[in-house]
Amino acid sequence: MRHACSIVRRVCGLAGEVTCIDDLRHDAIDAGLVAALEGNDTPAIFDWLIWILSFQGISDAVAEGYMDRHGTVTWAEIEASLATNPSCHKLQGYWAFTGCQYHKGLQTCAEPDQFSHCPLPRHPLRNGRLNQTAYSLFLFIRDIAGADIVGWVDQQLADHAGPTSLAAARATLIDPLRHIHGISDKVIAMALATLLMGAGATRPGWFAVGASFIVVDTLVHNFLHRTGILDRLNAAHPYGPACYRSGGCAEALIDIAAALDARQFNPDFPRMFPRFVQHAIWRYCAQAGLDVCNGNQIDDRRRCTNMWCRLYSDCDRLVLYAEPKKRRKTVILSDA
Repeated sequence: MRHACSIVRRVCGLAGEVTCIDDLRHDAIDAGLVAALEGNDTPAIFDWLIWILSFQGISDAVAEGYMDRHGTVTWAEIEASLATNPSCHKLQGYWAFTGCQYHKGLQTCAEPDQFSHCPLPRHPLRNGRLNQTAYSLFLFIRDIAGADIVGWVDQQLADHAGPTSLAAARATLIDPLRHIHGISDKVIAMALATLLMGAGATRPGWFAVGASFIVVDTLVHNFLHRTGILDRLNAAHPYGPACYRSGGCAEALIDIAAALDARQFNPDFPRMFPRFVQHAIWRYCAQAGLDVCNGNQIDDRRRCTNMWCRLYSDCDRLVLYAEPKKRRKTVILSDA
């Protein structure tokens, strides 16, 4: 842990955004999120969530370009489509909406007899998974949250507002949302961090929980691997769902953030600020940030050779992708 804290502390000093809270709040104002929360405008929050979720699985530039050309889907559009009482039983409610299997390219689904009458495929989203995500999220908010997403978050956090209950508070939000079709832990964390920190900072408990969310992408995971942090913490694992399981990347980063005092970077920060720590690592690695620790700069089949990296002397420089061993040819001699 001393090794991990030493490296991450330097990364926070080099790449940490000390204005991140103010920037996030300004972004939330510009996106209309602050006004939506103040007005308890669930449709506006849903529309923003769909926009965020559309960035899954593809570069931001491609996702944004597609939405600029084709738009997304709104709460009002889905509400109107379901008001026609479509015959497919999967659209009757949140718990019924499972196994839809809509495929945009093949124009198929799990209920082919209902396909021509179904409103779900009519929205021109980038892929069929996003269409299913939009309807699943709409039905969750309507049926589980009572069409009041702000009230639902307030209720979920009501018993977990104290600083010692942050893990439980995160879980009480994430666990139900995991069952919405097509939403990963990474995207849930990203959306909730922005919503709770940026727009809901004045609501009881929202900021503290939002600040504790960790977003683990390949850049963050690979950094923790290359530097030896995961290996030294006996937490080595492949990138994917394991990053959010017990002993994974998210837990390691929360433990590191607990051992650091973020106020050394900005006195207005909370002492424990996992989101700042994680984002500093991302900025240190990302091409859009400092562009230091990533696959463009490092041949991941070998140890890093970037002696100009400020972490070089303390970094374990572990190989990310070991080359497979060459198979030894066996020569069989005949008896002849």
